[in-house]
Amino acid sequence: MPLFNKKDTNPAYPPPPGLPLLALELRAPWEFGAVLPAWPVLQRAPLGDGHSVIVFPGLTAGDATTVPLRRYLESRNYDTLGWGQGLNLGPREGVLDNAKRQLQAASDASGGKVSLVGWSLGGIYARELAKEMPDLVRCVITLGTPFAGHHRSTNAWRIYQFASGRSIERETEHYNLPEAPPVPTTSIFSRSDGVVAWRGSIQAPAAHNPHTENIEVVASHFGIGLNPSAWWAVADRLGQPQGPSVVWQPFQRPQLPGLQLLYPNPHR
Repeated sequence: MPLFNKKDTNPAYPPPPGLPLLALELRAPWEFGAVLPAWPVLQRAPLGDGHSVIVFPGLTAGDATTVPLRRYLESRNYDTLGWGQGLNLGPREGVLDNAKRQLQAASDASGGKVSLVGWSLGGIYARELAKEMPDLVRCVITLGTPFAGHHRSTNAWRIYQFASGRSIERETEHYNLPEAPPVPTTSIFSRSDGVVAWRGSIQAPAAHNPHTENIEVVASHFGIGLNPSAWWAVADRLGQPQGPSVVWQPFQRPQLPGLQLLYPNPHR
């Protein structure tokens, strides 16, 4: 039995990843190291239209961890912003209100809608902001975010409770986390995630929003925000044109041999 599975694990929800997958989190530095050789290819991602993008960090992380992704997106012509609230210690008092004010300010400054990108817990903020302020949000992209699983289907739930001072069981009483935001929504996930049970990152089809999708990459949880495959997917999704006559298109996996391995079929 994997190290982090309890004996009373409810079969109705997936258990958190076991020790072998957790050990694979050590590959995260190599994922970031792959950015340099992949840079020429990454620069072939669609150029953006200059709209603003707010990037939210994961649990106990800060804006420094999202600098590499933000610098890449800036190279693709996006105006990026960190979340500006120091370390992400959970939705403590004032955190979500500050995020709302930042979203409003970014929209006012740019004169348009803002895209929201969130890594792990940061993706929860992105999704919930889009639900509360959909008129200001262009799209939502999450990276390894546990929005659909049981609150204990991750190896970080105890850290969450310690850092935030909040009971993780109570969070689902206030938020319908699995519900898709009413804007184009992409979940980027990895089956080899060592922290979050990958099924907890799968966005189910939503009757109120046909513009949702799941993109699978080969990445660790700690490295998914530094992974060149994930970066390409983020840039590709942000690069979709907007307008009343534009039809949203789902992500297209590369058809070239070898490149398909970077984006496994999420429906397999």
